[in-house]
Amino acid sequence: MDEMKKLLEVMVRLRDPETGCPWDLAQDYRSIAPCTIEEAYEVVDAIERNDMADLCDELGDLLFQVVFYAQIAKEEERFDFAQVADQIAEKLIRRHPHVFNDAITSANVEDDHRVTWERIKARERRDKGIATEHAGALHGVAVTLPALTRAVKLQKRAAHVGFDWPDISQVLDKVEEELAEVREVLDQQQGEQRMRHEVGDLLLAVSNLARHANIDPETALREANQRFERRFSHVEAQCVEQGIATEAAGLDALEAMWLQAKLAE
Repeated sequence: MDEMKKLLEVMVRLRDPETGCPWDLAQDYRSIAPCTIEEAYEVVDAIERNDMADLCDELGDLLFQVVFYAQIAKEEERFDFAQVADQIAEKLIRRHPHVFNDAITSANVEDDHRVTWERIKARERRDKGIATEHAGALHGVAVTLPALTRAVKLQKRAAHVGFDWPDISQVLDKVEEELAEVREVLDQQQGEQRMRHEVGDLLLAVSNLARHANIDPETALREANQRFERRFSHVEAQCVEQGIATEAAGLDALEAMWLQAKLAE
């Protein structure tokens, strides 16, 4: 595609040792990794705001990250963008035999798809040396994932080998059990380390509840953060209207303003 060729040529110019951009020339894989994470979240933000113009722009920024990594790798004679594109195309074909293999009929796709997907991914991890034939089910889940996302991925892996609550009511019971343990630590004043342990267990149980409810916990928490920001902004605006400092309003008044903001939604 001409557009893709143009982007690759722009990247080459930016990294030209003599005429390129000093900032782009100074970057390496590690230095741009935080930018990649930031751009991915900005894509999500555009989607959640339903801003399609901004989504187009943010997807371009994210694509540029891929092109940047590929250009650095090309300069080091490791791989290039064409290999990145080819490998993902081959991976998609390999992981979707129900789409690309004519021998597989639609009759058995529904039952076998998930099992086949996990089997193929496990084989890929072994081929890469990330896991062995006898590696545990949780092996290879990236430790750099956001904690809630990683919790769900770990739980899904465990569930594939039968370690999972069969009913969401049992998950709710587990959440209540972990909450009771948090209360116990508070009542007995068992210290920060013990509290951190129990709060971690509670968060893990809540992430499991989200998984069983088919809710992405990262999305749910982002939306909750947005609601908190919106409602607290209303509280601050009310304080300004009443001519009082927020910190001087008192908890009862702030709670009343908060409830008003919540009811208004």
